[in-house]
Amino acid sequence: MFVSEASILHADLDAFYASVEQRDDPRLRGRPVIVGGGVVLAASYEAKACGVATAMGGRQARALCPQAVVVPPRMAAYSTASKVVFEVFRDTTPLVEGLSIDEAFLDVGGLRRIAGAPVEIATRLRREVRERAGLPITVGVARTKFLAKVASGVAKPDGLLLVPPDGELAFLHPLAVERLWGVGAITAAKLREYGIGTVGEVAALPESVLVSVLGRGLGRHLHALARGSDPRHVVVSRRRGSIGSQRAIGRGPHTPEFLDAVVVGLVDRVTRRMRRAHRVGRTVVVRLRFADYSRVSRSHSLAQPTSGTGEVLAAVRALVARARPLIRERGLTLVGIAVGNLDDDAVVQLELPFDEGDADALDTALDSVHERFGTSAVTRAVLLGRDQGVSVPLLPD
Repeated sequence: MFVSEASILHADLDAFYASVEQRDDPRLRGRPVIVGGGVVLAASYEAKACGVATAMGGRQARALCPQAVVVPPRMAAYSTASKVVFEVFRDTTPLVEGLSIDEAFLDVGGLRRIAGAPVEIATRLRREVRERAGLPITVGVARTKFLAKVASGVAKPDGLLLVPPDGELAFLHPLAVERLWGVGAITAAKLREYGIGTVGEVAALPESVLVSVLGRGLGRHLHALARGSDPRHVVVSRRRGSIGSQRAIGRGPHTPEFLDAVVVGLVDRVTRRMRRAHRVGRTVVVRLRFADYSRVSRSHSLAQPTSGTGEVLAAVRALVARARPLIRERGLTLVGIAVGNLDDDAVVQLELPFDEGDADALDTALDSVHERFGTSAVTRAVLLGRDQGVSVPLLPD
């Protein structure tokens, strides 16, 4: 039987924000660095060795690593560094699928004659990222996207790992179940209750058992991955299925007024990104994380796709209001909103009367002001004097 070669790369910058800070300030090199004060946005590997993790509260992080240097985020610097790294990716192969501003899949299967074997290409890529961007990057090389991503995770930091086609299961099966795409803390705990702690133990189970424990979708998904099956190809220029933003808010307690201000800020940010990308969406999603680390999602489908701030805000407020009993009971630590089922704004069918209306005109005017003078030039009264969190840079849509 023909087995394709390991020709998919997963390239992932190491502790990206923290690495940029260490690159730009020689005094930070070799020292534990935390980016972000109230909430950890990134931690250097020196800080991670102390137990610091992304999205951890700043107070907890400083208690774990009191010698850490805490620096404010510089999103413009991270965005610039990302653009340089993606230029290296695209100079390596035209088949690049960006996952975020600091990681991507690359298909180098057709380049052997002109560029060498995939591992040779990966070695050059790592060297060029170091020379052109000044940053460390880890690359996993495998036959499938899933295995390439797992390989890069195992090889971190600043490593390179090849998973040969004839050694896939020997590499994969001893790993912890958390290495499977889709297995978070809750799913891992559920599997461990049944005595399942490794990928190999997942692979040994019949699909029907996994479905009964985890549900049809996740059970079938993990059954395939645990056996090394992943038919997905590297997809170039795929547009986002949703646009969202989230904000960690600490353990609180939080007043309804504070929570509403957080919601308003997130909706403003998301809808502004949608209009900049000329996208409209129909499905509004609210994601909440509670103090016990459990999560819930609530969604609402709009009658018409929109990028209007008012329409999205009304839907989000209604979803948050319905979740308020849970918020009071469990405490809230993170709010996320997203708009999905996206399409181009040209598909919107105008309703009578055929004009944009006051709300659309206001959104357009505010977008123009923000584009020229910055997002703080004009803001809603409810946001005056409030910290609106950090706006994380995204890949171009």
